[in-house]
Amino acid sequence: MAKRVLTTESGAPVADNQNSATAGVGGPILLQDQHLLEKLARFNRERIPERVVHARGSGAYGYFEVTDDVTGFTRADFLSEVGKRTETFIRFSTVADSLGGADAVRDPRGFALKFYTDEGNYDLVGNNTPVFFIKDPIKFPDFIHSQKRDPFTGKQEPDNVWDFWAHAPEATHQITWLMGDRGIPASYRHMNGYGSHTYQWTNAAGEAFFVKYHFKTNQGVRSLSADQAAELVGKDANSHQTDLLQAIERGVNPSWTLHVQVMPAADAADYRFNPFDLTKVWPHSDYPLQRVGRLVLDRNPDNVFAEVEQAAFSPNNFVPGIGPSPDKMLQGRLFAYADAHRYRLGVNHTQLPVNAPRTAVVDNYGRDGVHATRNGSRHDKNYEPNSYAGPAQTDAALAAPLAVHGWTGTHEAPAHTKDDDFFQAGELFRLMSEDEKGRLVANIAGGLSQVTRDDVIEKNLAHFHAADADYGKRVEEAVRALRED
Repeated sequence: MAKRVLTTESGAPVADNQNSATAGVGGPILLQDQHLLEKLARFNRERIPERVVHARGSGAYGYFEVTDDVTGFTRADFLSEVGKRTETFIRFSTVADSLGGADAVRDPRGFALKFYTDEGNYDLVGNNTPVFFIKDPIKFPDFIHSQKRDPFTGKQEPDNVWDFWAHAPEATHQITWLMGDRGIPASYRHMNGYGSHTYQWTNAAGEAFFVKYHFKTNQGVRSLSADQAAELVGKDANSHQTDLLQAIERGVNPSWTLHVQVMPAADAADYRFNPFDLTKVWPHSDYPLQRVGRLVLDRNPDNVFAEVEQAAFSPNNFVPGIGPSPDKMLQGRLFAYADAHRYRLGVNHTQLPVNAPRTAVVDNYGRDGVHATRNGSRHDKNYEPNSYAGPAQTDAALAAPLAVHGWTGTHEAPAHTKDDDFFQAGELFRLMSEDEKGRLVANIAGGLSQVTRDDVIEKNLAHFHAADADYGKRVEEAVRALRED
């Protein structure tokens, strides 16, 4: 086997990688030592801006296989026939902590999935919870600021966390999820994934449906108590990364079964609550789960930076037969996700291998910018329309049009008969066993009791009372007991 030769970035062989060039033995280093300067300059630039949210993550490749016929609901090609497989890449993540944070913490988990379809990449961004804390994207920066490190203390502050929630009653449902038994997954393999948002499917006849995605783990749901998580963090802060990596390396390939809830578009206007409200779930009794296929992870990335840190998921990456809904949080993310990647990775981040389509041909008029690798030839024009047989539009919309009406302005969401912020949180509480309720109350009280302002505590307690009288009573008593100690 031929010996590999170390080279500079320009390909020249390196004579000495152990000693810098100096002016004589023991003399000062020379500015002409190109290899030294190049190494130091590259080292200074090894890090890119970390994600503001979902910074700490793990990823894996796999495939999605269709197991059931859904062509009555969507004309998406990758879902067009039973048995069809599509390559995928998934990124799991925590939300609030930084890149160096621990895995086994009480936090929602990101569940972002890229389908490398023949019609282009389809990105589905979601979480391991079917709901979220807020329903309007204008609140998102403020929400994240309240959950991240305080500008003065440099650490997460219970006063900030609970003060925001005190002013966001719609967060009560997600808080009940987060503080319950599923708030700390045992691993990425042992949690469900949800599209969370409402999306639109359109079939070949042009009929529109609204859908919600549910990825049910085939490994079974397993979670950690607060004490178990604290012990695990002390042993291995990278526990979820370790588990996913080692499972796939051993050939124990994790899988999930995808189901969808399907709502005919005509049902949305008169449904008893706003079906596009991200803080609510659709009861399965109204719209049962319908099986679609199976997601299997079978290959680890070769390089975490290149394939996990640089992976970019944008919910505006749709394919024919799938589109957005009036979900306001989704509408905000259609812009925000792609813009975050343009900032972190550059305008040509879609040309990076992990983000580039596998089989679909990219042919457009985008040119130049940092790291442009697909700029066309001398015969390709960079404008349209043109007389040189350049790519042209299809005139076929990806999804069905949505009817809009009314006056422009900053409106609250339209009112439905059951549009309140608390009833689903109460329903979730009442579904829990006594042991589950006890752990939920203890987790909430542990954080809320650390808040220094009585008015903030009272506002939060009012939310739990509104969800369920027993729920509020238990939390109030637990908080009082902890504050009196």
